[in-house]
Amino acid sequence: MKQGDIIIYACVIIGAGIGLMLDQAFPGVLVGLGLGYLIKVGIYKDKDK
Repeated sequence: MKQGDIIIYACVIIGAGIGLMLDQAFPGVLVGLGLGYLIKVGIYKDKDK
């Protein structure tokens, strides 16, 4: 498993936890997925070049 994937999974789990506290788990998962992807791209964009 790549380190970038771990970042996305962690953000999804955190988003789901926050969503469960607000009684909206699925939107929390989607927000976590989006933020995880943006964080991954931000961290690894310089390493692709």
